[in-house]
Amino acid sequence: MWSFSMITPQNVFRHEFIGLNVEVINSKHEKFIGIKGIIIDETRNTIRVDTGKNEKLIPKSDVVFLFTLPQGEKVSIDGKVITARPEDRIKKKFTKIRWKYGRH
Repeated sequence: MWSFSMITPQNVFRHEFIGLNVEVINSKHEKFIGIKGIIIDETRNTIRVDTGKNEKLIPKSDVVFLFTLPQGEKVSIDGKVITARPEDRIKKKFTKIRWKYGRH
């Protein structure tokens, strides 16, 4: 049975990113490529990652993220798609996902 609290590749936009493992797999700026760790904060334009050695602030619009979901699945997301305040992104993507899959 599907659970609203379960993060899947189809509903990842509806969930908080804080606590997820992430890696930057592509960027306009080489210095961001390869940064990986746990997301500790998110704003409209940035994601803050704890790398284990320090914290890195990554601009969403310049990178492609590879998120590792709690079940171990990996999802690649262009940062431009998630450039919004977390609370707005969750509402906005929820509506689009419901429409795309025909759920009301």
